[in-house]
Amino acid sequence: MRGELLPAHLPGNLSRSERFEGWVSDSAERLHYFWGEPIEAAQFVVEDIPPNLEVLVARGEPAPLGSFTPAGPRRPAVVTVYRRPVETAAQSKEELPELVHDVVVEQTAHLLGMAPEAVDPGYGRTRS
Repeated sequence: MRGELLPAHLPGNLSRSERFEGWVSDSAERLHYFWGEPIEAAQFVVEDIPPNLEVLVARGEPAPLGSFTPAGPRRPAVVTVYRRPVETAAQSKEELPELVHDVVVEQTAHLLGMAPEAVDPGYGRTRS
């Protein structure tokens, strides 16, 4: 028999970046369910690395895991999660989805002007 080992619709067939984007999307949907309109227009995006990473590393500063850009005229607010720094910061593969969610919560907290714990009471539960 020749063919795919895993059909395209199964989660195991996703690339690492597709799986990561799915975690960001799931977290955004969860927060949208809780907060609705205040974050409805926000965009949640994934970038591989933050801009000016070389400058940060040269200064000895840690790479940010995410960023938030406030809304502007005819421009929605943007929550960005940086895939490579988050993957590097995760202690294990099992921790990665929770860390992604925490980064999304932290950046959404900036959007709402709240503490991350107020945005999602489960924030930080996997970190020690």
